[in-house]
Amino acid sequence: MKFLLTCLVVFFFLINTAQAQDNELALARQYSQNGETQKALDIYQKLYKQDNETYYPAYLSSLVAAKKFDEAESTAKKMIRKHPGVNEYLISLGSVYTQQGNDGKADALYNDLIKNLKADQNEISLLASQFYQNSNADYAIRIFLQGRKLLNNDALFSFELINLYRYKRDKVALTEEYLNFLPANPVYLSQAQNMLSTLYEGNTDYDMLKVALLKRIQKDPQQVVYVDMLTWQFLQQKEFDQALNQALALSRRQNNDGGSVFDLCRTLVANEAFDAAIRGYGFLVEKGKDNPYYISAKIELINTENLKVTAGKYTQADLLVLEHDYIALLDEFGRTPSTVFAMQKLAALQAFKLHKLKEAQALLEAAVAVPNVRPALLASCKLDLGDIGLLNNQPWDATLLYSQVEKANPATAIGQDALLRNAKLAYYTGDFNWARRQLDILKSATTQLIANDALNLSLLISDNLAVDSTAAALKVYARADLLIFAGQTDKALLTLDSIDKKYPGNPLVADILMAKAKIALQQKDYPAAVSLLKQIVTDHAYDLWADDAVYMLGDIYETKLNDTALAKTYYQKIITDYPASLWLNAARKRFRVLRGDKNEAS
Repeated sequence: MKFLLTCLVVFFFLINTAQAQDNELALARQYSQNGETQKALDIYQKLYKQDNETYYPAYLSSLVAAKKFDEAESTAKKMIRKHPGVNEYLISLGSVYTQQGNDGKADALYNDLIKNLKADQNEISLLASQFYQNSNADYAIRIFLQGRKLLNNDALFSFELINLYRYKRDKVALTEEYLNFLPANPVYLSQAQNMLSTLYEGNTDYDMLKVALLKRIQKDPQQVVYVDMLTWQFLQQKEFDQALNQALALSRRQNNDGGSVFDLCRTLVANEAFDAAIRGYGFLVEKGKDNPYYISAKIELINTENLKVTAGKYTQADLLVLEHDYIALLDEFGRTPSTVFAMQKLAALQAFKLHKLKEAQALLEAAVAVPNVRPALLASCKLDLGDIGLLNNQPWDATLLYSQVEKANPATAIGQDALLRNAKLAYYTGDFNWARRQLDILKSATTQLIANDALNLSLLISDNLAVDSTAAALKVYARADLLIFAGQTDKALLTLDSIDKKYPGNPLVADILMAKAKIALQQKDYPAAVSLLKQIVTDHAYDLWADDAVYMLGDIYETKLNDTALAKTYYQKIITDYPASLWLNAARKRFRVLRGDKNEAS
């Protein structure tokens, strides 16, 4: 019983001592953070004397912080004598010398460690880790490189060296390490690309990568990972034709099905490199009907030609050629789940560019009747069919289709899109109160574009009903909006110009400017769009369209007029002048990318 009581006393004493030390340690850390070096040192010294093994690192650091280098050196040497052969104390002594400005002494210690390094992988890793923990990445790297020599294996320690080179932002060494590592570990290709893209700062770095890759490809032309890396490098520098050339050459050399070329073409389309994508899809089509990508490539080839034509200035003849190509494709492959996407594209071309509403409606009705179509694609076709019903003056058919999609896809982006289209239908047809109720639901939509459209349209209706309960001017404006949607821009402009004549003093001045700006954008007349948007920014800075106009100006200058300085100005204006704008996050991100913030650009 006496023994048990003694044990309990000792136990509670140890607990109280530990708690007291923890409290003192927290206080010392607080003093250090506040810059009260001596107070922190006094506590660390006390704790060190109580238990020098545990508190040695903190005590030594506090001595260095207080510039008591002689005492720090003496303390480190005592630990070295007490624990001969334990390298962490030698390294800590070296760090004291370094902080004292005596790099020669530190290097002598460290070089002696390297000289006596044993061919033991675990010991090498431990020593390098100790250097890194002492904020000495350079010697950690030297230890790993020396370890490779001792163990006669250049593949060892790759992950460790990659992380160290990244930490040091040593772009050349990191590049070389990855190029040594990837041939045996191609699954890390994406990781390498992501890491290098965060570190590289411009064409000079990518050119360095290109030179290194070309040297390696010359020595080992069969190494696929180098060609893939070179293709990626060309993409980063927007040398799209060169990227495609590499992918085509590799596909020909391997005589494969061209899957990598197909994937690359999708990337090229996303970057609006339409000519290169058309060439890539053409290569796959030429492989013949037995190739698994033949149908997909032929469909995407025409879709890309569609994008190329409609992205620039085009003629009626250009549109008719596209229509002929789509019809020929459907005649060749039939109307199947694989070609429904092409049917949808052709219908959009016919409805909104060629104004062949009857043909477009029949085509989409056939598309939604095709069995086993992907649900998302089926829903998209139904929405387009509803749009054509709207243009055909069949609002009941349109709203039925929109409602079907909304009901089948609750709480999803496509379901919210359907609700927005239903609300716009009510707006186009003059049922403003019902439209506003639906739009208010969408203000918190998960998709920013839908939420922004819903908010703007809801405010447009509310502001105008507050001024004129009959909403006479708004009804004319809504008709003009519908004509813009239908691609009938000439009629839309005439309708917009009639509003001021019929209803002078109406509150739609900024709205009319925005509508005309959208028409100018449809027609690729960017100078006209810029002029109209600037009128909104200058004369209607507090209108509901003001922040949209500012963001659109930033986008036009960045993506269409290649003036990054002005683009940054307008994105910055969103951040400073319109902090409540729904465009705030997008503007902030694009501003940072243009400014060169690597974490955003990656």
